[in-house]
Amino acid sequence: MKHITETDRSQFYAIVGEQRALFGNEISEDYSHDELEGVHCMPEGLIKVRTAEEVSAVLAYCNERRIPVVTRGSGTGLVGAAVAVTGGIILDMTAMNRIKSLDETNMTVTVEPGVLLMELAAFADEHGFLYPPDPGEKTATIGGNISTNAGGMRAVKYGVTRDYVMSLTCVLADGSIETFGAATVKNSSGYSLKDLIIGSEGTLCVIVEATLRLVPKPAATVSVLAGFDTFANAVAAVPKIICSGTGPTAVEFLTRRAISLTEEYLGRLFPKFPGEAALLLTYDGSSERDVMERIEQSAEICIGENAIDCYIVDTEERSGAVWKARGAFLEAIKASAGQLDECDVVVPRANIEAFVAKLMPISEESGLRIEYFGHAGDGNLHVYLCRDGVEQEKWDKGLASGFDAMYEYAKELGGMVSGEHGIGFVKRHALKSRIGEKQISLMAGIKHVFDPNGILNPGKVCTETE
Repeated sequence: MKHITETDRSQFYAIVGEQRALFGNEISEDYSHDELEGVHCMPEGLIKVRTAEEVSAVLAYCNERRIPVVTRGSGTGLVGAAVAVTGGIILDMTAMNRIKSLDETNMTVTVEPGVLLMELAAFADEHGFLYPPDPGEKTATIGGNISTNAGGMRAVKYGVTRDYVMSLTCVLADGSIETFGAATVKNSSGYSLKDLIIGSEGTLCVIVEATLRLVPKPAATVSVLAGFDTFANAVAAVPKIICSGTGPTAVEFLTRRAISLTEEYLGRLFPKFPGEAALLLTYDGSSERDVMERIEQSAEICIGENAIDCYIVDTEERSGAVWKARGAFLEAIKASAGQLDECDVVVPRANIEAFVAKLMPISEESGLRIEYFGHAGDGNLHVYLCRDGVEQEKWDKGLASGFDAMYEYAKELGGMVSGEHGIGFVKRHALKSRIGEKQISLMAGIKHVFDPNGILNPGKVCTETE
């Protein structure tokens, strides 16, 4: 690893000024970890950039001097992707936070990477549009969402972030600035380099601008909560709902345990429902009549699949309570555990029940409590191993055995390592086990073409730390 020298400091000061180039003890400890805090490493330098030109100058210099560069937004990731595990500098993108333009005719918006998801969502709403990707962490940056190809609760109908990225302006490792893709409805012009960048977690280049696709804002959005006596009955209804043609926007599964933890954490009650598990279905459309007809059809399917009862979430108060609770699941589980680690595997949605059935044996084998919830509509589960104060050795051994078992069983069911949080630092070995040496080699080859000196987010996804 190339350590930062006084000469390097002087050069960074020249690029962004002394107020935005910090070193050593000047850097907040917050930059040593992400939201999950499972990986801790302090960067040697922190550069707070404001323009694409500053990013270009920093990367050109770092590439020449072989200084590692980690790009970071809000730091809300859960896999150590924005942690400087090999030292070097962190490039803080949060000040590049302008919504630059809105093209209402072509239904696109152009933003800088530091714009928060909740800011973009509000902007689109104010102008009569919807930005469909809806990850649970609304304070994440758009650059971070693109870098992990974030999904969220609306993925079952609208897809994931990749489906809404029209073009990306990026700074390559050598400091050159390139735009990939175009604001066109379709594009068959050679390899889709844009799509390689989406989900690459800062290992290929640094995103400095994105043009994103919007859709018309739905006239009506309504949810329904269906209670079931067992989790198995709840998830068994999902394929029939998906295949019914009703077109749900979101299909979430909730457990009584997760809801109880959330009620305790928030100090407020979740709307009552019967049974030990529930499906939370959301529908949107061009009119309330259209939405209600489809909700009635889905409710009939749920009742036919042994739902105890269904409740329309049609008031602002009830809807707010439901979605506030759903958004607080992670923090509620974390508060109950003290420390946790997450597995966000994705399996074919028909196999959710089979995967969840393995969690109790895995919990017993690892000696750790397991909590879970997730996106029933797309097969993405969020499974948390909870520390609950156990000693370090038991925690480390439990994590290792628990994750190995979950990844192996997800593989048997035709699933993948991550549905939306990415690979980062902590899931590299799980990815290699799932896809094999050949595909890892292909990924490493792509990285080498973009970043021949290996300065961009080293030690992540498909590369090892030196």
